[in-house]
Amino acid sequence: MSPVISACITGLVVAVITWFAAIEYRKKTYEGKIGSAEEKSREIIDEALKTAETKKREALLEAKEESLKTKNELEKETRERRAELQRYERRVLSKEENVEKKADALEKREAGLLAREEVLSKKTAEVDSLYEKGIQELEKISGLTSEQAKEYLLKSVEDDVKHDTAKLIKELENKAKEEADKKAKDYIVTAIQRCAADHVAETTVSVVQLPNDEMKGRIIGREGRNIRTLETMTGVELIIDDTPEAVVLSGFDPIRREVARIALERLIVDGRIHPARIEEMVEKAQKEVETMMREEGEAAVLEVGIHGIHPELIKLLGKMKFRTSYGQNALKHSIEVAHLSGLLAAEMGLDVRLAKRAGLLHDIGKSVDHEMEGSHIRLGADLCRKYKESAVVINAVESHHGDVEPQSLIACLVQAADAISAARPGARRETLETYTNRLKQLEDITNSFKGVDKSFAIQAGREVRIMVVPEQISDDGMVLLARDIAKRIEDELEYPGQIKINVIRESRVTDYAK
Repeated sequence: MSPVISACITGLVVAVITWFAAIEYRKKTYEGKIGSAEEKSREIIDEALKTAETKKREALLEAKEESLKTKNELEKETRERRAELQRYERRVLSKEENVEKKADALEKREAGLLAREEVLSKKTAEVDSLYEKGIQELEKISGLTSEQAKEYLLKSVEDDVKHDTAKLIKELENKAKEEADKKAKDYIVTAIQRCAADHVAETTVSVVQLPNDEMKGRIIGREGRNIRTLETMTGVELIIDDTPEAVVLSGFDPIRREVARIALERLIVDGRIHPARIEEMVEKAQKEVETMMREEGEAAVLEVGIHGIHPELIKLLGKMKFRTSYGQNALKHSIEVAHLSGLLAAEMGLDVRLAKRAGLLHDIGKSVDHEMEGSHIRLGADLCRKYKESAVVINAVESHHGDVEPQSLIACLVQAADAISAARPGARRETLETYTNRLKQLEDITNSFKGVDKSFAIQAGREVRIMVVPEQISDDGMVLLARDIAKRIEDELEYPGQIKINVIRESRVTDYAK
């Protein structure tokens, strides 16, 4: 064997031996570590068991202490509840004793009341019997039954009440007249005396004078073409009859009638009457009437003495010159109301200019009520709002006929001035039908009252005289009858001014000497 191989074998054996020796060393080392680890683990477990036992004992002690504390608290609360229940029990017992005492008292009182009721019932029966005996004795003495005596008593009381009522009414009326009428009459009379306005009663026709009767034929024209043109352009009817040297213009619109009158007069003066010329003259007349309305409005404002009125309102004021109400010229009426309002305001120490302004504009709605829907009151108020008039003026326009409550003294003055201007004699005229209907209604109302024999409406409906039956109406009853009739007339009739109710009672005795 060669030395190299033997050396390799020897080396290999040495390596194996060394490897086994290393393995044995590592085994011994690991076994030592495992033993020390087991010892440590046993020590840790023992320590943990000791700690757990200690914690367990501490927890048990705490649980015992908590249980003892809870038990003490429950015992304390139970003692308090028992004490409270004992207090409630004592209160209930005391209340029961009080209730029993009150029940006993009520029973005693009820027994006393029953005894009193028995006594009272006996006394009531005695009183009733005595009352019946008394009434029987009174009936024997007076010779009247109780019903007859009751009727007599009621009648006497009613007569006394009527007498006292009539007396009281007279006293109150006299007192009111003494206190109120004196100043009111002074104010009104002073205002009327200081305001003298002319009025013209206008109708629905205008008369145009002709130089001769030949002019009628020229106005009619060939086959009536001239008169047809004039009627078509103006909206007014021309009446050409047997009236010498006159043509009648008929129409309900006074402005159209005025345009037709001016145009026809100019055509007559010019002498050239044909359709083209008629159209030209009508246009000129319309412009002239518009200028006239503006001038009349300015003159009215200047006459009243106020300023600052919107130009459109001034034009509408001038338009009222051609408007009438029951024959009273609307513009003249407005001027008169403005003067009266100003005079009354001066007497009472109010704003004279504002009163005149409200009085002048109170009927402004009448200038457009033929063209627009609505009453002249609503239209007038709308116009005043449109042209920025003050709230006092607007309220005066709305309230001058009582449609709205007046909110100022000036509105009340305008209402009074309007009534004065409309109701004074000669200011207005009514149609025959309205006049006769009012007279008939007056007599029908008065005749409907019990005890009225006859009634007569006189003084153009300003007074009604009533003849009563003397046996049915006494002197005191006359006062009440007159008041009732006046109230019913106020409720059912519409009339300017006032109506005097004159009740007449006459007793006559007639005998004959034979």
